[in-house]
Amino acid sequence: MPEVSDLPGVNATLNAVSALLLTVGYALIRSGRIAAHRACMLAACATSTLFLASYVVYHLNVGSVAFTGQGPIRGVYFTVLISHIVLAALILPLALVTLVRALRERFDAHAAIARWTLPIWLYVSVTGVAVYWMLYRM
Repeated sequence: MPEVSDLPGVNATLNAVSALLLTVGYALIRSGRIAAHRACMLAACATSTLFLASYVVYHLNVGSVAFTGQGPIRGVYFTVLISHIVLAALILPLALVTLVRALRERFDAHAAIARWTLPIWLYVSVTGVAVYWMLYRM
């Protein structure tokens, strides 16, 4: 069982795995492998759910962590962080609607919203790793 202090690394790993699953899932649907796409996307949902739970546990225990970088990297960090936060708030309902449409086999409606969901979800996952790196590893 990880300690609370391990959770930022766990969260970054979960975000990276989610991004990988989303990318593979996209490639699978483009090649017509529907069952594999479904499995991959459900795994991405599960991974992101684990991330969200871990993120909440960490921040309930630790609170906010200040960015200590100086110079131009501060502007980069806060630009990435703000866009990440705004889109992270958007992705949860967007992903849920996309998932429900797929599970209800409303594939035209699913594909229409997935065109928006996928790039936003990928951006949030990748920038989550970037925020972790800048906050805890720089």
